[in-house]
Amino acid sequence: MTRYDGPGAPAPPAEGRGAAVFALVRCWAAGLVVLLFTEYFQATLVYGHLASEDNLETFPGRLLLIHLPNAVCLGLTAWVAGRLHREPFRDVPFQHFAAAFAVPVAAQAVNMSLQWSALAAEGLLMSNAVLVVGCVSGYAADRLQEE
Repeated sequence: MTRYDGPGAPAPPAEGRGAAVFALVRCWAAGLVVLLFTEYFQATLVYGHLASEDNLETFPGRLLLIHLPNAVCLGLTAWVAGRLHREPFRDVPFQHFAAAFAVPVAAQAVNMSLQWSALAAEGLLMSNAVLVVGCVSGYAADRLQEE
């Protein structure tokens, strides 16, 4: 018997006030860690070894070396954040969307604000398309694992 089992006992700390916010913050922290690690590996492995001036001049080269790895990074981020969002809070769609999508959307906003002056139309459109593809694929993987 724990101290929460008796009559008149307080609720467990995980279900008390602010538990929903703590669940969101935990998901965001894990998503941020995953995003930092995946982007680091992308920058060191893909950009460091595979990307060259010749490869990045064509659209297929940019798609394969920049946009698809970014989609994988964002998809993994949304998937991990969604998986760590626990019951009963994941049953509320708005909270689960906020848990899964906040880190990728915030990273995209920071990226756009830092590179706004040097951004071309293709980069803007493809970056936003990559954001949508990554978030949707991460959320779909999360939902498929739930069932």
